[in-house]
Amino acid sequence: MCLALGGGSLLAWWAPAALLDWQPARAAAQPWRLVTAAWVHWSGWHLGANLAGTAVVALLGVAARLPARAAVALALAWPLAHAGLWIEPALAHYGGASGVLHAAVAIAAAWLLAGRADRRARRVGAGIAAGLVLKVLLEEPWAGPLASARAWDIAVAPIAHASGALAGAATALVALALRPKVP
Repeated sequence: MCLALGGGSLLAWWAPAALLDWQPARAAAQPWRLVTAAWVHWSGWHLGANLAGTAVVALLGVAARLPARAAVALALAWPLAHAGLWIEPALAHYGGASGVLHAAVAIAAAWLLAGRADRRARRVGAGIAAGLVLKVLLEEPWAGPLASARAWDIAVAPIAHASGALAGAATALVALALRPKVP
């Protein structure tokens, strides 16, 4: 899934953003935007930061030995993360991988918390989950569609981070609940 996220982002860099980005007025008639919005980046810095984040999330998945079921959870969370943007109709355009990355982090945290028997993995999962919740709350996704940050050359959409984290947590919990029980 991280290869799809990073590779799609690189390919979409040369495509017209208006054909791929999230636009609530067009999303129902053009459902591909639920996926392709993650590949749209508004600047080279934005693309580079999300590619670095994708690499970190991929390494987390490898280090945590996440199963294929976690990748399926991310595949389901990806469009759900963007569907959550409908609650903020003032967000006329959105592009970027950060919502999907937040979903991936939530899935990894849930898997470490509930999917592993060892105490160390559960502690790591709890730390990741707490950090994710704190980050999303500090961004105040309820405060409006966009936030500016001095470190970025674009406006940030905190609602995308919150929506991604919720979509990832939800799909992870479903995938964990449906996993086969080992005697």
